[in-house]
Amino acid sequence: MKKLFLLLFALSAFVMADAQYLKSPNQALDLSFSSNESQNAFSLSWSHLHGLGKKKNFRIGYGIRYSQNFGSNQDFVTAPAKLTSGQTGLGVLFSEYIPENFDTLSFANYSVGSVNLSIHLNYRIKSRWEIEFNIDAVGVSFGKKQEAKYETSKNTGFGKTQLASPTSPNLLLTSDNDIGSLNSELMARYWFKPQWSVKAGATFIFSEYTTDKKLYLENDRFRNKALMGMVGISYNPFRK
Repeated sequence: MKKLFLLLFALSAFVMADAQYLKSPNQALDLSFSSNESQNAFSLSWSHLHGLGKKKNFRIGYGIRYSQNFGSNQDFVTAPAKLTSGQTGLGVLFSEYIPENFDTLSFANYSVGSVNLSIHLNYRIKSRWEIEFNIDAVGVSFGKKQEAKYETSKNTGFGKTQLASPTSPNLLLTSDNDIGSLNSELMARYWFKPQWSVKAGATFIFSEYTTDKKLYLENDRFRNKALMGMVGISYNPFRK
């Protein structure tokens, strides 16, 4: 917990310094809400974009995002790429899953919080309209340790319930190579006033738990992938 507070303090100081001294019109403070039938998430984020090219309509940037993802009656399956597909690196994008390597942790209820640095790709269509893809890159997760039902098709001798906590740290690598809990958005944004906008699109969240002990195939990491509809609002105090 101490490391989490230190990280939050350092990142908050960086954000405040950037906003105070650069006062860029390409900043945004976002609040997002996402949901599907059984899972929900909300996030609070700040981002800073930098234009490329003559017209600077295409912009790349960075940010920081706090996300809270929660749901009920959800399965988390074997996470490491070396087990899910027998590959690591970019090879996971082109390999098939190995079903016999998949085990499951089932949670009656779960909640995972995360604070991550994020990467942003943005294109300004007109002065009021933008499209954007953003994704978490590195950070930490937190949440309480809890019991989950462990299911495997093998006679492994492990108990039917296991204790697990949110995996931390988080790291964007590629598909199943990823570690921890990572949030991403694909969305369109409309600035209905100079400093205010609304946005809508899709959220795709990886959430991950680590069990207290190694289970079948020496695995202790289990992942849930959730696609949700998303709406939100953005504020930029420096936009005119």
